[in-house]
Amino acid sequence: MTEGNFVDYVKMNVQSGNGGKGSMHLHREKFITKGGPDGGDGGRGGHVILRGNENQWTLYHLKFKKHVRAGHGGHGSSSRSSGADGEDVYVDVPLGTVVRDFETNEVIFEITEHGQERIIVEGGKGGLGNWHFKTSTNQTPRYSQPGIPLSERDILLELKLLADVGLVGFPNAGKSTLLSVITSAKPKIADYEFTTLKPNLGIVEYRDFQSFVMADIPGIIEGAAEGKGLGHYFLRHIERNSILLFLVPADAPDIHKQYEILLDELRRYNPEMLDKERFVVISKSDMLDAELEAELKEELDKTLPIDYMFISSVAQKGIVDLKDKLWKMLND
Repeated sequence: MTEGNFVDYVKMNVQSGNGGKGSMHLHREKFITKGGPDGGDGGRGGHVILRGNENQWTLYHLKFKKHVRAGHGGHGSSSRSSGADGEDVYVDVPLGTVVRDFETNEVIFEITEHGQERIIVEGGKGGLGNWHFKTSTNQTPRYSQPGIPLSERDILLELKLLADVGLVGFPNAGKSTLLSVITSAKPKIADYEFTTLKPNLGIVEYRDFQSFVMADIPGIIEGAAEGKGLGHYFLRHIERNSILLFLVPADAPDIHKQYEILLDELRRYNPEMLDKERFVVISKSDMLDAELEAELKEELDKTLPIDYMFISSVAQKGIVDLKDKLWKMLND
């Protein structure tokens, strides 16, 4: 998936259908000149329905679909014939989509399961025909109900990635390089900060045709929880990952401090993130000789509070062991 095709934020105007008018009709036949009321009901207006689709990964297919309109209900007719219901419109969205009201920013609902359907705007109810209003004192009512008008609202669709493993690290920590090596994804890779501006997804192939999904999240900077840098734009993608894989480059001035800063940003954004399983990899370890790596390992054993591993995406060092470790964590 190319970066340009990853769309995780869409504004949309949705409009249901009008309910059809009830009929005001009196029964007439050749030898029946004063038949009773027989006006049918109007049809229901169409709903706009959001539906979860596990085969979609982004909101790109909705990027240029700014207006969604459902069908109007048909009007009632004679012989108590009801009008046709308006056509419902289904909008497929990837799992992890949060639906917000554009005016209030209130969360309306979330789509997290395949096939899950939620009505975002209901079609207007059809009006009743005049035969419903016949009474002993009003044998020929000459009125019927109009249909209920359509509903309309502006909504925001906001995607939070549903990935098994999320890569967390400072800019230029080697997250995109790792993703390109461990999966078949082809993220943009360059030697400058914020090369990745949008999340990338890749599928990690494991033994016996098994697999899991890894997400490369744009780099965190200090103050991201307050919206600095790309701020909330990408932190929300980390919320739905099962495992957080922290990447700290081997040439970092203080590996333990970098890990603590990253952890603190997640805590300030959403304390529940600290309940997720975490693992640290020291990337770019091909820059270390055996002696330097041994010294660093001795220091990290004392300071780093969780498990860690040395890897090098370029030299393919530790990649198989990393897959094994992540698979074990996912299936424990």
